[in-house]
Amino acid sequence: MGELSGDDKESLRLMEIVNDYMSLVPEIRDHCERCLKTERYGGNVVLMLVDASFTSIGLNYFKSVVPKVLEFKKEFGKIKTLSDLSKANVEELRRVWKNLRSWNVAIEVAKYLSKLSKDDRIALRTWAKNSSLENWKGDLIGRIKGVGLITYQYLRMMGGIDTVMPDKIVKRVINEILSSAGMERVEGDLEFIKVVERIAKICNYRPIELCWMTWLVQYSDEERKRYLELLYEL
Repeated sequence: MGELSGDDKESLRLMEIVNDYMSLVPEIRDHCERCLKTERYGGNVVLMLVDASFTSIGLNYFKSVVPKVLEFKKEFGKIKTLSDLSKANVEELRRVWKNLRSWNVAIEVAKYLSKLSKDDRIALRTWAKNSSLENWKGDLIGRIKGVGLITYQYLRMMGGIDTVMPDKIVKRVINEILSSAGMERVEGDLEFIKVVERIAKICNYRPIELCWMTWLVQYSDEERKRYLELLYEL
């Protein structure tokens, strides 16, 4: 993919297409603002981490992950802090979500973050501020077994970093947009993230907004409306 300048025909076409997609999800800006302020789930970082750990195995976000995060919230209300989560009994947790890898990720990340600050929000934001895309494999969270680049990026986003997750849905939608604009598709994860960040700059959106948009435009109008309303609870 060549450099995007914002004044060539391909870039102008790209802007038109992106604007059409974004017009379907005008509410997404407010949600992304809360995400970047670490205010999702009412500021509950435990739920943000559980969300990220469930999302890591690639199931449908709104139909599979979100209901289970809300079930966890109901069943394990006693787990209020990252410190609480780091000491939780895995077998008890598996009553809500069977996947052991997800819980290992959640507990190990909770152990690390809870050492950074007694305030969970400060802990997540401190880590995210000092994290980097290029060194993700060497990062203390990036090195945790089960934490891939997608989970790493998702946690950074909820910690205040304006970036994007290179998951299969985001890649598919963004590559459809690039193809429609007459541009080359991008497959490599790191390159993809950088390309989306450039697209966002050209089109006057934030990378995180493009990311969330891709997860919502795949649904019918009725489903999308329902999920956009649900985001206010998340």
